[in-house]
Amino acid sequence: MLILANVRERWSGFLAAFLAVLIGVALITTTLIIYDSARPGPQPRLAAATALAVPEQAVDRDGTPRDRVPWSRREARPLLDELAAVPGVASVTVDRSFYAQALTHGEPVEDEGALEAGHGWSSARLAPYGLVTGRAPAAAHEIVVDRALGVATGTELTVNITAGRAEFRVVGTVNGPGYYFTDDFAARQEPGVGAIAIIADKGVSAADITAKAESVVGDRGTVLSGDGRSALQPAHVEHQRFLGTQLIGALAALALFTTVFVVASMLVLATGLRRREIGLLRTIGAAPHQIRRMILGEAGLIGLLGSLAGCLAGVGTAPLLRDILQGLGVTPPEPGLRVALWPLLTATAIGVGVGVLGALAAGRTAVRVAPIEALLDKGANSRTISRPRRIGGLTALGLGALLTVATAAVRADTRINTAILATMALVVAAALLAPLCVGPVGRALTSPFARLGSAAPLLVRAELRADSRRAASLAAPVTAAVGFAVLLSGMNETMRVAYPAGEALKLTGQVIVTPDGTPGNTDEVVAANPVGRAALPTRAFVRDKDGTLTVIDALGSRDPRWNRPGRAVLGRKTADLLGVKAGDEHTVRFADGATVRLRIGQVLPDDPARGDFVLPRQLVRAHDPSALTDDIFVPAASRPESAVPGTAVHDAVRHALDDYATDARLTDTLTAMLIAVAVGYSGIAMANSMAMTAHGRRRDLAVMKSAGGTVRQLLLFAAAETSLVVTVGAALGLLVPLGPLAGMASGLSQATSTEVGPHLNPLTIAAVILGSLALATASSVVVTWRTLRRENRPTRR
Repeated sequence: MLILANVRERWSGFLAAFLAVLIGVALITTTLIIYDSARPGPQPRLAAATALAVPEQAVDRDGTPRDRVPWSRREARPLLDELAAVPGVASVTVDRSFYAQALTHGEPVEDEGALEAGHGWSSARLAPYGLVTGRAPAAAHEIVVDRALGVATGTELTVNITAGRAEFRVVGTVNGPGYYFTDDFAARQEPGVGAIAIIADKGVSAADITAKAESVVGDRGTVLSGDGRSALQPAHVEHQRFLGTQLIGALAALALFTTVFVVASMLVLATGLRRREIGLLRTIGAAPHQIRRMILGEAGLIGLLGSLAGCLAGVGTAPLLRDILQGLGVTPPEPGLRVALWPLLTATAIGVGVGVLGALAAGRTAVRVAPIEALLDKGANSRTISRPRRIGGLTALGLGALLTVATAAVRADTRINTAILATMALVVAAALLAPLCVGPVGRALTSPFARLGSAAPLLVRAELRADSRRAASLAAPVTAAVGFAVLLSGMNETMRVAYPAGEALKLTGQVIVTPDGTPGNTDEVVAANPVGRAALPTRAFVRDKDGTLTVIDALGSRDPRWNRPGRAVLGRKTADLLGVKAGDEHTVRFADGATVRLRIGQVLPDDPARGDFVLPRQLVRAHDPSALTDDIFVPAASRPESAVPGTAVHDAVRHALDDYATDARLTDTLTAMLIAVAVGYSGIAMANSMAMTAHGRRRDLAVMKSAGGTVRQLLLFAAAETSLVVTVGAALGLLVPLGPLAGMASGLSQATSTEVGPHLNPLTIAAVILGSLALATASSVVVTWRTLRRENRPTRR
C-alpha cells in the first residue's frame, strides 16, 4: 500500500523514469515485432511443394553452416527415380534458379532478384502461378514471362543471361515473377542440383510424404517441409534481412542501454531528494531491507506501467519502422506485420527488469544513511563519492580503455559495435566519477566571474561544492547525449573519408567497368574488355585438414600469372586451412557437383585483390555456367570507348564514391536514428532532473528571496547553474568518445592502407549541445518561476 501511495502522490517525480521505460519498451517492442515478422518463410514460388530434398550443407572457415553442396546430374538421377516411386508422390521436380533479366529500350529492367529469376518450366508447377496467355516453352529460344512485364505473347524480348544479351520469343505469360525457359536450357545454365521439389497426391499428408522421403534420401541430404522450406531463400532477400537485423539490433541495444542509464540516474536523483522522508521512515523503525524493498517496488511498478504503455505504443509504431526499413531497402519484399505474444512479453519483462535494475543503486544509497543524519538540513553528501561508486567508475573506465584498444584491432564488421560498447563503458565511468571533476571544473569556470563581486557566481560555486553528486547526476544525461552524438556522427564522417580514399588509392591508374542495374557482368561484357582484371567468383567445396567439408569463395582469373590449367594459387591462410603446400594435389568440388583434382601451383601471402583461392577462369566457367563476373579493372590507357548496356565505366574516385554510396545511405540513417534515441532519452532525463531539482530546492529559494533576492536574480541564478552543469556534462561528452573514435580511425588506417584520423561533425555536435542547453535551462527556469510564484500566493485562511 505504501508503494502505491508513494507512486500516486509523487507521480511527477517518477514521470521521467516512466517515460524512459515507455519509450525504451516501445522501441524494443517495435524492433522485436519487425524481427519476428521478417523471419524467413517458404518462398511463394515454392508454395505448392510438399517437401524439398536438398543436399548436405558445408561450413565456412569459421565452422558456421553455409552453402549446400549441389548434387551432380549423375548423383541426382537415381534420387529422382527413387523419390518418384514413393507411394503418395504425384511428381518430383528439379528446381533451378539462375540469372535472367529483361532489357527494354536498351536498359535492364530493375529487378533485385534477377540473379535467381530464371527457372526451368517444370518449376512453374511449384508456384501458385498459372499461364495467363500462350503456352509453355518448347524450344531453347522460347520463354514465358511475368505478365506485369507488359510484353505480349509472340513478340521478341532481349534477355540478359550469363553469356550476355540474347533474343527470346515470348510464348506465354504467367501471373507471377520470373522467367521460365525449357528444362534443358535451365539445366545448361545451372547444371548442379540444389533442390528437388516433391509434390504429394491429393489427400496424402505432408508428414507421411516427408517421413518416406527422408528414408529414401538418407545421408545423401536433408528433407525440408512446412516452415523448414524457408531455408531456401534468394540471396538478395537474405542480404536485406541481414542488413535490417543489424540496424534494428543496434537500435534496440542503444535503447536498452540508454533506458537503464536514464532510469538509474533518475531514481538515484529522486531518492536523494527524498532523504528526509526516508530518514523519517528509518526513525520510526523501518529496517534497511524494508526501505530497499519499497524503492525496488516503486521502480518495479513504474517499470510495469511503462512497459504496458510501451507495448501499446510499440505495436502502433511498428508500421512506421517497417516503412522506414522498406525505404532503405533492408527488409524482405512485401513484409507483413504479425503481432505475436512473445515480443510483448519479452519487452514487458525487459521494462520491469530495467526499472528494478535502475533502482538498485538508488536503494543502496538510501539505506546507507543513518536516520538522524537524513533529518538534518546539511547536504546529501558527507563524502564527494562513495567507495563502491569509485570502484565501479574505475572498473568501467578500465573496461572502456580495453574496448578502445580493441576497436583498432578487431575485424571491420565488428569495429562499430566495439566502439559503441567502449563509449557505453566510458559514459558509465564518466557518470560515476563525475563528482570528482564537477566541483573543480565548476569553480574554474566561475572563477573569472567571482572576481567581479557578483553574488550569483559565489552561490553557484557554493552549490557545486556542497552537493557535487547532485550536479553530476544532472550532467550525466548531457554526457550521454553528447557522447553518443559525437561518437556516432564521428564514426560516420570517419568512414565516409576512409573507405573511398582507401579504395581510390588501390585503383589509381585504372578505370572500372561496373554493373549498372544488373547483379554482375556477363561474358559479353568481359569479351568487350579483354584487358584488365576480371574475377569470376564461384563456390569451391573442399575438405580441410581435419576432413570437414568447407565452402570457400574461389575466383577464376584470366591473369597469365594465375591462369594455369589444372593449377590453383592459394593464400597462406587458405593453405593452412587445407593443410597443403605448393606442389600438393587437392580435390575440389564445384557448383555443378563435379570433382576435380588440382595441383597447388603457388602459396602466396594473403592479398584480397588477388584472392585466397585462385583458379583458371576457363575452369570456373566450365563448372559454374551461371556465375557473373565482378567489377572489371581496366588500365586507363585501355579505357573502353563505349559501355555494354547494363554496365558503366568509372574512374577510381567515382567508383570508390559510388561503391560506398549504399553503405553511406544506410549508415547516415542508422546514425540519425541512434542519435535521435540517445538525445531523446537524455532530453527527457534533463528536463525531469532540472524540474525535480528546482522543485526540491523551494526552501532554498524562499531563503534567498527573503534575503533580498529578486525573482529576476533567482531565475538568472537557476539559468547560470544549469548552464554550468550542462557545460561540464558536454565537456565530458566530448572527451568520452575521442578514444574509441581514435581506435576506429587507427583500424581503418590499417584496413584501407591510408592515413585516417578521427573526423567529427561540428554541426551535429553543436546542435546537440545547444539543444541540451536550451532544454535544460528552459526546464530549470520554468520550474523555478512556478515555484516562486507558488510561494508568493497569499495563504488562504
